[in-house]
Amino acid sequence: MPTSHTSETAAPTSAAAVAEALAMPPAPKGEPAGERGSWRRGGESGSAAPPGVDPGRSTGRFGKVLRRPERIPAPLLCLAAMFLVQTGIALSKPLFGPLGVSGTTFLRLGFAAVILLAATRPKLRDKRPRDLAAAALLGMASAGMTFLFAGAVDRLPMGTAATIEFLGPLAVALVFARRASHLLWALLAAAGVALLTLLGEGDGGGSLDPVGLLYAFGAAACYSAYILFTDKVGAAFQGFQGLAVSMTVGALTLAPFGLGEAWDGLTAPGASPLVLLAAVAGVSLLLPVIPYALEMTALRRMPQRVFSVLVSLEPAVSALVGLVVLGQLLGAAQLAGIGCVVAASVGATLTGRR
Repeated sequence: MPTSHTSETAAPTSAAAVAEALAMPPAPKGEPAGERGSWRRGGESGSAAPPGVDPGRSTGRFGKVLRRPERIPAPLLCLAAMFLVQTGIALSKPLFGPLGVSGTTFLRLGFAAVILLAATRPKLRDKRPRDLAAAALLGMASAGMTFLFAGAVDRLPMGTAATIEFLGPLAVALVFARRASHLLWALLAAAGVALLTLLGEGDGGGSLDPVGLLYAFGAAACYSAYILFTDKVGAAFQGFQGLAVSMTVGALTLAPFGLGEAWDGLTAPGASPLVLLAAVAGVSLLLPVIPYALEMTALRRMPQRVFSVLVSLEPAVSALVGLVVLGQLLGAAQLAGIGCVVAASVGATLTGRR
């Protein structure tokens, strides 16, 4: 199950890094790096640490442990975060059977909200109504993105679902582009989607499930809204307090749809509720909690543009994890489609203005 991927020696490092990352304030401008919802640092000098923080020196009881991630190359930390996220998604799929898609998603968001609330302890008394509204809208967008993507993964190969969902942030980047050359990247991404949807095959070798495709495109739309609201919430709340609030709103948003399904699965004859809850808790650590720490550690030591190029590889990482964990073998057309979208994202990042 999910917890088997965390060794005893890695656990203290992850816990310490999570504690430090969640306490660190975001940049004035933030962009989500993926479903995990972490914050990218604005500006070219993404390696700069926040005021008062020395990335090479840590204090407190976790000081010695926190020095260990600093020895790992930053790109490896980014790749580790992506693999953890995609592995968490893959390990969520077996839970869809006993708990349902909405039940699993609700429980996962619920566990993540509890962890983030305990770690950040958000203070809301001094927040303006518009800030609270932005956090609530971010939570609803997160809930929609998470649920719709889970529904897509339940019906489509992971690589296909992740690539279509990735059109959300790519579309936002292209909409705000100022160069005519970005039209080339938009056309390349469109060609990739055409290869995936028109020539792609489902798990059984047949045509792709149309409902799954609707879920994936819906997740992409929610991802776009998620990016826009993340920017506002990241500027209004200290650290990850806004993310904790939005994650809580997201769990409450899914409660009417997922609570009953989750309860039925946990109380079904022959079910093992403790095992199921432990599995969901482990998946919630794989996405979003542990990737926060890995990405924030990496962002202190690398430019944002380099980070963005690495994140562009996420659809390819999803396809690889789907193959290894779920045995999903993609055809040539699907691989070509994923390659087109990845190339479009990398090209838009490298040629965009920062």
